[in-house]
Amino acid sequence: MELLLDILTVLGILLLLIVLRSLRRDHIRVEHSVSWLAAAVALIALSRSGPVLVRLSGYLDLKEPAITLLFLILIVFLGVFYRFSRAISELKDMNITLTQRVAILEYKLQRQNEEQQAKH
Repeated sequence: MELLLDILTVLGILLLLIVLRSLRRDHIRVEHSVSWLAAAVALIALSRSGPVLVRLSGYLDLKEPAITLLFLILIVFLGVFYRFSRAISELKDMNITLTQRVAILEYKLQRQNEEQQAKH
């Protein structure tokens, strides 16, 4: 169990470093990095808090604290993925609206050019 918790701590630290590096190089926006940073800190904190995990295991009726931690990680990352799915869906809708507006503007410009050529 201790080895798994140590591995999860290392993974949390790696996630934290990767997010900070991506943030510094402008590969990720600040508002998107907050979710990942919170998930990394939660992963590190929970993997290092043995008594809390044992207590949570008792509440969840799970025998191993490491399984409890994996369960909590799953819940946290499902929340992060859901948040990004909503953002992607919103961006897709905005992209469709923008494409339709550009098409309408192109049509109006083309029609205006045809009317001007007809007058000359």
